[in-house]
Amino acid sequence: MKKAIVIGATGGTGAAITEELVKRGISTIAFGRSRSKLERFAATLGNPAHLTIAVGDAMNPDDIIAQAGGAEVLFHCANVPYHEMVSKLIPLGESVMEAAERLAVKVVAIDGIYPYGRKQMDLVTEEHPKQPHTKKGKIRLDYEKMLFSKRWSKAKVMIVRLPDYYGPTANEASYLGSTLEAIAAGKMAFFVGNMKVPREFIYLPDAAAMITNLAGKDFAYGQNWNIPGAGLLSGREIVRIAQTASGQVKPVIPMKKLGLSLLGMFVPVMKEVVEMLYLTEDPLTLSGEKYKRLIGPITVTPFQEGITSTVLALQKSM
Repeated sequence: MKKAIVIGATGGTGAAITEELVKRGISTIAFGRSRSKLERFAATLGNPAHLTIAVGDAMNPDDIIAQAGGAEVLFHCANVPYHEMVSKLIPLGESVMEAAERLAVKVVAIDGIYPYGRKQMDLVTEEHPKQPHTKKGKIRLDYEKMLFSKRWSKAKVMIVRLPDYYGPTANEASYLGSTLEAIAAGKMAFFVGNMKVPREFIYLPDAAAMITNLAGKDFAYGQNWNIPGAGLLSGREIVRIAQTASGQVKPVIPMKKLGLSLLGMFVPVMKEVVEMLYLTEDPLTLSGEKYKRLIGPITVTPFQEGITSTVLALQKSM
């Protein structure tokens, strides 16, 4: 892979993948809607010569095609807010795939674990049944079917599935992103779900390294890939590490069904989180066996190091 384009380059996963590509010396096009955000992001990377910013609307395949400039791989990291998922997720994916089809390039689509539904394995492999019982899980399964549709004969696609994630580039699109941002700022924070139940989280720079490894393997396309995190950690332990790193202790309030429903009266995206709370009570844990067997070792940053680095990076950017 000599050249790549990242759609949604200033988002959580997009920024981490763009940074990883640039670090590896790969010519990279950072595609997004906001020139100012792209310019600020490029500045944080030192404005390297092999990074180009491209402004456009991912909902318009012509915009992507006009900016793709010889890229061999398209990383689809653009997403839609929870409360717009049903109406916009598949049209967005279709736009990206239409562009990829016309360009005849490879696509690495970043997605989550919602299509699996309730866990039926202790360690969830790529063969886990996909039996979603939530609205968002069902639309995500339809999204997978669209990506792997036979209508795309020239574009090759893989789906990389991540658990909940955190890291310096994570934002309000991740459950943990806004929690760590508030702790870093010394403010009262909210934690989505049960703080006592250990759950799986992945450090975004680790995810970006493994996703980039996959993108360079021709045989990896046409498949799903699960990327596991560093293990399980409870909300209480996350908060303890983050508060120690920040040097400040302010209240962290767990948000369950009632709290999210009330908050959702003012913040629509919070209301949409309610149906996914089952994942905070009986969480899924991804298996990395396929990745280890076919690609190599899992990249793992210990939680203590990853959370501390995230909080310090967030404080530096404030």
